[in-house]
Amino acid sequence: MKPVDAFILNQPEPYKAIVLHLIAVISGSFNALTLEFKYGVPYFYCNQKPFCYLAPNIKKNYVDLGIAKGFQLKYNQDILISENRNTVKSLRYSSLEAIDHNQLLSVLTEAMSLY
Repeated sequence: MKPVDAFILNQPEPYKAIVLHLIAVISGSFNALTLEFKYGVPYFYCNQKPFCYLAPNIKKNYVDLGIAKGFQLKYNQDILISENRNTVKSLRYSSLEAIDHNQLLSVLTEAMSLY
């Protein structure tokens, strides 16, 4: 079993379901991305460069979808969280129902334009 698969399967619910859903949406929408296990979390790469990661935070009850070049994004700033980070901005999801697919794809499409 790949390390990324083991990591995902070892997550408690609802984090496992959220991560699996986000992976399915991201993989199905952007063919140029590859999923790897880096920095202890599932990390998508575009042209061998970090694109975004999925980090479950069980203590704070959300999955953090961090976008590596998030600071360069111009749109959707009202929904992106920087939380004292200089380069990464993220979307946070505490349930499957909280995922707004239009916003998610809008943010990721803009991020892809940076690669």
